[in-house]
Amino acid sequence: MSSEQTADRSGGAALELLVHGVGGATPQEMLADPYTVRITGDETAAIYRRPDDEDAESHPERYEDGPVPEAYCWSNLTSGNASRALWLLLLPFMVVNLAHWMRPATNGLARTQRLYGVLVRLLALTLTVLLTAAACEVALDLVAWQCAGSAGCADDRSWLGFLSATGDGWWAQPGRRLALAALIPAALVGLLWYLSNRTWSAYEAQRPPTDAGPGGSPRDPDTEVVNTPGVPDSRDAADAYRPALARPGFWYGRRLVARLRAAHTAAGFLTVAGAVTGAAARYDRGASSAARETVGWLLQATLVAGALVVLWVVCSRGRSERKRDGSLDKALVSRLPAVSLALVGVAVVYAAWSRPDWVSSGTLPGAVTFSVLTIAQGVLVVGLATAALALHRRAPHARIALYGLGGPAVAMLACALAGVMTGGVAQRVGDWLDGSGTPGMGEGTIAGPPVLLSWQAAVIPVLLVLLVIPVVVLAVRTVRTGRRLAPVVEAEYGSREAKVTPDSVRTRRIAGARARAQLTDAAPWLVGLVSGAALLLGTGAVVGAWLSGDVPGRAAEGGPALIQSIADTAQALGSWLIGFGFILFVTWGRRAYRDASARRTIGILWDVGTFWPRASHPFAPPCYAERAVPDLTWRMASWTARTGGRLVISGHSQGSVLAAAAVWQLREGTRHQVGLLTYGSPLERLYGRWFPAYFGAAPLSDLGREVHCWRNLWRATDPIGGPVRLDADGPAVDRGPLKDPLAYGRTERHPLPEPILGHSEYQADPVFAEERAALLDRLPPALPEQRDGTATAERRTG
Repeated sequence: MSSEQTADRSGGAALELLVHGVGGATPQEMLADPYTVRITGDETAAIYRRPDDEDAESHPERYEDGPVPEAYCWSNLTSGNASRALWLLLLPFMVVNLAHWMRPATNGLARTQRLYGVLVRLLALTLTVLLTAAACEVALDLVAWQCAGSAGCADDRSWLGFLSATGDGWWAQPGRRLALAALIPAALVGLLWYLSNRTWSAYEAQRPPTDAGPGGSPRDPDTEVVNTPGVPDSRDAADAYRPALARPGFWYGRRLVARLRAAHTAAGFLTVAGAVTGAAARYDRGASSAARETVGWLLQATLVAGALVVLWVVCSRGRSERKRDGSLDKALVSRLPAVSLALVGVAVVYAAWSRPDWVSSGTLPGAVTFSVLTIAQGVLVVGLATAALALHRRAPHARIALYGLGGPAVAMLACALAGVMTGGVAQRVGDWLDGSGTPGMGEGTIAGPPVLLSWQAAVIPVLLVLLVIPVVVLAVRTVRTGRRLAPVVEAEYGSREAKVTPDSVRTRRIAGARARAQLTDAAPWLVGLVSGAALLLGTGAVVGAWLSGDVPGRAAEGGPALIQSIADTAQALGSWLIGFGFILFVTWGRRAYRDASARRTIGILWDVGTFWPRASHPFAPPCYAERAVPDLTWRMASWTARTGGRLVISGHSQGSVLAAAAVWQLREGTRHQVGLLTYGSPLERLYGRWFPAYFGAAPLSDLGREVHCWRNLWRATDPIGGPVRLDADGPAVDRGPLKDPLAYGRTERHPLPEPILGHSEYQADPVFAEERAALLDRLPPALPEQRDGTATAERRTG
């Protein structure tokens, strides 16, 4: 460990805390030194310095020309774990979790805000049930019920021989085949529970550091309360308003994730138990066994009661951010998974009850589940859109994405993605078991998946065709924008460089980079278009399934010949496409498991999608910010308290979001010693537009007033970063657009062609060092403090 722990306070100490962006970076790259030393942290996330800077606090005279650089590397929180690549298959869970945080900013309407959160949590619950139902469809219906019940299908597959209905084995009865197959979806639910519990222990269940300022005593995080708007903060009377990201419980989602995990696990197990019980109970109602019929009714009633309890658990409580809630739910909630698993066991025993006359034919009873789930998701999305519009109308914001409908649009995308994956996988497995050379035609030995899933598979090619239209429009618009910007580029560089000879190739490249960077601003209407199309196509799939009747495996059976031909072709294409997509997922996952660079590329998805805590779906990838933000906050607070020095936290891209979130968590006395430098930052361009309640105009303006000094650098060629656009009465924060490239042609200072940097290498611009030095100059000079850590009154009131 460095001598920083025992160093005296130094009035000349200054520190630059570097935070990298998406995709990760090594400490060697960040510090421009092949040799680095870990100052604090572990293999997952740590702070590094150059060897010569390890004891910088003891020799402040060496750093009169600049701050001591140290790097916070957090890439292993997202892309470092090889198994994380396989979580691509749970992408809908991550997407629906984002919808929770896209709530429009508003004043009042507390009930509508709560309703918004409840609707998102219910949507997330339907996704868990849909995933489990899809697993039941494949394992119970297609394999155990249809294929094993058909001599033509089972005889062609030796691994199904012991389940074949034509044999005399113990497993030949349909109920026993279903009981055995139920172990597969039950194991899937158990795996999701295990992954969620493991990541919960590593992230949400990790107690954050107590908020002890310089000279202060630690407070109990379980009893510390933060104010509501307009009420003084109990932590610091000088603060009259604390934004959501400044609340002490924001990065501590221990209780909610545990509660949701119990409910979703129980919902999965109840879905499995319901699939097994429903088929057996339906047969028993037509049989002559009163005892079995009674048991079936009692078991189904118990499952319904369990489902009602799950709904109550999901709807009754949301996030608690006003305090660090360290408690967990007792009794009923914590026992839900165990009770539900026991019901699965009872259902398996009930289904295995001997029924010699039971014969499986057609599809497994319960195919209506998919129609009910699809309709419920559509109703919930419409309700979510209504709530979002009401919130947005109360406090409209010109820069918000899709007029406040960003959350419902993203939630619709999650449902559409889950539906397409469900329908495509079921259709592909059905085609594989069918053995037919024409996928989806239902001409083989089994009936195939429910007709709704066939329609959902048929939707895939249509959705891809619809995506081509906006892509072509954006491509044409980008080309036209590049041509329009060409004379602007030449005029701009001509005014900066005395002798500039126009170069059409160079001009086109610079103008094209600026035009392509503007594509990011078109994302809202593109998402809205895709979401609207998904909603319409999903409605069409439900209507088509209803019109087709109970004809599994055919998307338009009984309709006009032309429509049936088109539907069959789309269904076949969709089946093959989802099969190709599944192979692509597996291949990508295997490559990421072996290749660190590929793992880092996939990690970029998690860098953006898992910044937010798991507020709606517990099976989503974990929130890395619940580790990174406390790390940064604690480092800034402890270093300034120990040394009394000035600190600039320097964040690039996603690192700027982490830096801002960490500054929000600081006490006022510590913020007085901290400057914020952001570059290539998506704070307003992406987060402000899509998450207005947390990074909108009002929260960012509050941050600009709360932090002692802040500077934001941006380029016109950057597709991610942009200005933060604070209120006119707020501090001047933005500087840009920076010159990119630094020189149009060859100059004496730049004899070789300068690259177009776009989103990278902001430190290469001379403006970066200039603004960093200006921030340090604006920070108040360090003051001597007592060795016991008591802050001087001058700093506390400065």
